[in-house]
Amino acid sequence: MRSHPLLAARTRRTDLETTRFGLATGRVLGSAVVRNRVRRRLREALRVMAPSFQPGWDVLIIARPAIVAADHEAVVTALGRLLGRAGVLGGREA
Repeated sequence: MRSHPLLAARTRRTDLETTRFGLATGRVLGSAVVRNRVRRRLREALRVMAPSFQPGWDVLIIARPAIVAADHEAVVTALGRLLGRAGVLGGREA
């Protein structure tokens, strides 16, 4: 498990040709409105990075409470750092 103050990521290698993502946003983040907003922001950050994903990974991204107040750039940077350390990112950087 890779960790950052905004999020944590668990990764597992697979034999698939795609990389799959799961998002975990617990009640500790706030109301359903806040959790849904966090999920939308994470999906957008993943969409921006999609061209640089390596195939064959399952990734679980666990949001931490500090992500609620973080701006988009901080989320993208944290996510890129975690996925890069895990080996999920490669090729063209987003």
